[in-house]
Amino acid sequence: MQDKIDQLRTLSVPSQSLFIDGAWRPAVSGAAMDVISPIDGMRLTTIADAGAEDVDRAVKAARCAFEKGGWSRAAPAERKKVLQKIAELIEKNALELAVLGVRDNGTEISMALKAEPGSAAGTFRYYAEAIDKVYGEIAPTADNILGLVHREPVGVVAAIVPWNFPMMIGAWKIAPALAAGNSVVLKPAEGASLTLLRLAELCAEAGLPDGVLNVVTGRGAVSGEALGLHMDIDVLAFTGSGPVGRRLLEYSARSNLKRVYLELGGKSPNIVFADAPDLDQAAKVSAYGIFRNSGQVCVAGSRLLVEKSIHEEFSAKVAGIAAAMKVGDPLQLSTEAGAISSEIQLQKDLGHVAQALSEGARLRTGGARILEETSGYYMRPAVFDVTPSMTLAREEVFGPILSIIPFETEAEALEIANATEYGLASAVWTSNLSRAHRMVRGIRAGVVHVNTYGGADNSVPLGGVKQSGNGHDKSLHALDKYVDLKTAWIQL
Repeated sequence: MQDKIDQLRTLSVPSQSLFIDGAWRPAVSGAAMDVISPIDGMRLTTIADAGAEDVDRAVKAARCAFEKGGWSRAAPAERKKVLQKIAELIEKNALELAVLGVRDNGTEISMALKAEPGSAAGTFRYYAEAIDKVYGEIAPTADNILGLVHREPVGVVAAIVPWNFPMMIGAWKIAPALAAGNSVVLKPAEGASLTLLRLAELCAEAGLPDGVLNVVTGRGAVSGEALGLHMDIDVLAFTGSGPVGRRLLEYSARSNLKRVYLELGGKSPNIVFADAPDLDQAAKVSAYGIFRNSGQVCVAGSRLLVEKSIHEEFSAKVAGIAAAMKVGDPLQLSTEAGAISSEIQLQKDLGHVAQALSEGARLRTGGARILEETSGYYMRPAVFDVTPSMTLAREEVFGPILSIIPFETEAEALEIANATEYGLASAVWTSNLSRAHRMVRGIRAGVVHVNTYGGADNSVPLGGVKQSGNGHDKSLHALDKYVDLKTAWIQL
């Protein structure tokens, strides 16, 4: 496989246009943005820089397609066939998609293959199989009344997705929205648009009608704002930062009160008790739970809480694993942590390291830029001992930096775990079944792993509490975001 990857890494990538109403179209202004590969800091291609007029064209195409009814009123079994074909085409082109994405955002190829095309294909297939098995309701009423609850598509859905896992997260939003019969306008992140533009082609090849899926690329402050303020978008689904999520809520209030669903940041606690069933395995999974994709994962276990009796031993294990990780060329199958997504993000990560040191945190390993001779953006994974009050223990970094905090009692572990504005993911390592259940109930997070970290599939929802957002991706619950309930009250 490495030979095929090496062949694909050198392919030229043509300049990319917007995908609107089933065709490639340049931005009205003709503006374009350079795509810089984090692998070597070199220009890879250009993408169209959409403005408000381009967004309006895409929304009008989506609305027109919805009103025509070729997709929105198609039988679920017909939509199912197209979604299954999309999944097949993603799988057929999986290596091409994975390599293209890695060149765009720097995720290590061994992870990208599973997390991007692999996950996206599975998501489309899941909702393809689900949609003809979701029913309306008959209400319990008087004998002379028939009460029906219909589930109808909302109309036009806007989806704004981040740069860390664009295909995976894009599919979490596109697939259920399409399955329910909606039209979609998708805005990828500026730093990771290429695979989602290719996905639009595959969807058209699979038979998705023109206008049902549109992809507009560009700056969030322009095209993202235009989506947020547009008066003809019914639902906006977003994964990204808290500040942008807040602005999208403001845009909703300033426009048509579109429903806004947010999956935002996290500062997820990973809690290891002394009675964990396998401390070596816990250390390995904990290290990979923060350092894969260079820590650029919303659910990353960035706060490691360790029971005091094993704190030094366990922390040394994790630091040793971090120090030994192979960081480098993300298109090498042996690489364990790839590139930081951009020079800007790398400098933010290095700034967090400097601030932690200035506050007295103890650096066990890593924290420096490496491989500068490649002109790419690489950083050695950093492991710090911190106190709960330090900035590094409170703020999301979104980089390869781990904070380790000791605790003495179960109650103290819960107190530290919940002392954050976030509530996205978490984990508990223990052999005590009763303790595991108490911690699952006590931790305020949308996901609580027990004796593992990550790996949940489409059968369960992903969503946060507190300032980690609202609404859920994955599972049948995701469909709730993209349907309206309509009551029919019939006198018999």
